[in-house]
Amino acid sequence: MPPEISAHTSLLAVLGDPVRHSLSPAMHNAALRQLGLDWVYLALPVQARDLAVVVRALEAIDCRGLNVTLPHKRAVAELAAELTPLARRVGAVNTLVRRQGGGWLGTNTDVEGFLAPLRASGTAVGRALVLGCGGSARAVVAALVELGVERIELAGRRPEALAAFLAECGSWAPQLNGVAWPALATERGDLRRALAQADLVVHTTPVGMAANAGACPLDPAELDALSPKSLIYDLIYTPRPSRLLQEARVRGCGVLDGLEMLVQQGAAALLLWLAEPGAEPGHTTAKTLPLAAMRQAALDQLPSA
Repeated sequence: MPPEISAHTSLLAVLGDPVRHSLSPAMHNAALRQLGLDWVYLALPVQARDLAVVVRALEAIDCRGLNVTLPHKRAVAELAAELTPLARRVGAVNTLVRRQGGGWLGTNTDVEGFLAPLRASGTAVGRALVLGCGGSARAVVAALVELGVERIELAGRRPEALAAFLAECGSWAPQLNGVAWPALATERGDLRRALAQADLVVHTTPVGMAANAGACPLDPAELDALSPKSLIYDLIYTPRPSRLLQEARVRGCGVLDGLEMLVQQGAAALLLWLAEPGAEPGHTTAKTLPLAAMRQAALDQLPSA
């Protein structure tokens, strides 16, 4: 076990607004205890107007690394001294790592976090449908491109946001096509047809989260269009299961929620922080990370646990 917090304790943190609901402190501190590191991970609420000052200040006080959550994932990319190719492509950063020459390296571990449980499910994905066109959807589309999915359809409720997403991502995701939502028979295609044909449906919007736990992003007719051969992947994990996953399960679909994505993206970030110069990580690898402790600590924070 590491010593109590002292003058030598190193800092990790997650920045967001709001952020007090985050499961990341419980998850990461469980891992740090298992690894015997004298590090601590905190949730720091940061308003948009203060983001640049806080990010620079944390570098100045030798913070080991940062996670970044809503609404700062795109803005913080402008504050990084360097971006990984993946972060540049996605246009969003969820992890900052110290660079040897100073400044932060911005990357995105949401992609790896999303892919890990999907690969573990063994689902073969030829066609995928992504519901929503916000920041989380960008990471999902990047992950699906990496997975080699042949056709990706993106459903957005706001035509202007959908058009902007397609324009920004089309250069690196040529298999990406837009779908009107709610379903309309247009040149872009029809949502019910896309739902019926998809091997994988990924929900990336906040509809159905804790504050409106009874809500479902799909109406009854759209739910009935789901194929029982499809896997429905909802990035929401509070409540657990979401209304969407409850409805999908009734219709015979396979289901995944976002908790394992949270664990896996956190694990990927922790490995990066442990590998940075001066971190003294010992011999921690992906195989020796305490994933079970991280997963259980997150579960323990959930109302349904």
